[in-house]
Amino acid sequence: MDKMEQLNRELEEKNLVGYWNIVRGRGDDYEPKSSFEPCMWKWKDVSAAIDRAGETLGLEDSFRRFIAFRTPALKMTTTHTMLMGAQLVKPGEIAKAHRHVMGAIRFVIRGGGAQTTVNGEPFPMEPGDLITTPGLTWHDHYNGSAKPIIWLDGADGPFLRFLEAAFGERYEKDQQPQSRPVSMSTFELAAARPSWVSAKSIQPPPYRYRWEETEKTLSALGERPGDPYDGILLRYVDPLNGGPTLPTVSCEMQMLRPGESTKEHRHTSSAIYHVFRGKGFTVIDGERHEWETGDSFTVPLWRWHSHGNSGREPAMLFGMNDRPILDAFGFYREEGQKV
Repeated sequence: MDKMEQLNRELEEKNLVGYWNIVRGRGDDYEPKSSFEPCMWKWKDVSAAIDRAGETLGLEDSFRRFIAFRTPALKMTTTHTMLMGAQLVKPGEIAKAHRHVMGAIRFVIRGGGAQTTVNGEPFPMEPGDLITTPGLTWHDHYNGSAKPIIWLDGADGPFLRFLEAAFGERYEKDQQPQSRPVSMSTFELAAARPSWVSAKSIQPPPYRYRWEETEKTLSALGERPGDPYDGILLRYVDPLNGGPTLPTVSCEMQMLRPGESTKEHRHTSSAIYHVFRGKGFTVIDGERHEWETGDSFTVPLWRWHSHGNSGREPAMLFGMNDRPILDAFGFYREEGQKV
């Protein structure tokens, strides 16, 4: 045994490790490398799975009838920091009240007429609506309509598990009392707002971003040049202070006009996309991925990528990314297309 091997063994016996072993083979010049590959979930597969779950089990069996989008290399999550999947609530069902440190979003994709109640405020749920349930807010869901409703659940659960800081708690009853009028936050957080509403809060308030308003904004901006890398891109901001949707997650709506293709870029944030409307493609590190309404897919961090609309109507991509985490520590970096 040479001297180096002997030193390494002695360190290992004492639960120590030399720097020379940590950086072995890396060198001084390096850049981020994602731990997972792009993945796509076709709507026909997701729809069939969630319908089958609706036929097979009730909410008393599962608490939430939720099917996650699983990336093979990550086993149980969608990206290394975020989780997304589809949830089904059938007519008359109540998804019982609870809360958790994990921040979550709901993006409605099928059905309507249901509601989610967050900290005592009922929020109607219609296709294209985005509703937030920030960390430690009580929330339950009720479908009082005659049709099933399906929405996307997005959350920062994987990041929270990495920090080992997760808490969860069941409410004492199936539903929390409704202590506020329907969508009261729309008035409290408007441009002209009550004097007692303070912007000094780490967690944003629960909020409903109505598709009706989002669509009007997209339409009004549709003739603008837009962003060369993302087309017409809207960010769902904290209505109190204009920050990200949640402290750990930024949600976006991206419109690609017929025939539009964006330039290539890459960034240190990872993204999950859902095709709300239209058809098109995303090229990731030279590989083309075709998508259409209902499909979902990921773009891992630091991968060159671009988007294109191959249909005759505008394509709408709902996006969720972890940029706020990177921004908080000054780690975010972005590069545009090479000339």
